[in-house]
Amino acid sequence: MTDEELRAVVREAVARYAAAPAAQPPVPAVRLHPSHALLRLASGSDMEGPCLIEPAVPCNHCGYCRSYGH
Repeated sequence: MTDEELRAVVREAVARYAAAPAAQPPVPAVRLHPSHALLRLASGSDMEGPCLIEPAVPCNHCGYCRSYGH
C-alpha cells in the first residue's frame, strides 16, 4: 500500500465518522419507581395503636411499615 492509498483510506474513514449522526444524550441513571411513594396511613396512625403490619401487637414505631411504602 502506497502513502497515497493509505491517505485515501484514512480520508474515507474520517469522512464516514464525520457523517455519522451525533450520539444520543445519556439517559439519567436515577429513576423513581411508583412503589417509592409513601402511602397514606389512617388518621391517628402516628399515635399509639396496633401495628400496621401485625395488628395483634402494639405499634412500637420501628418504621418497618415505611419500608413497604406506608
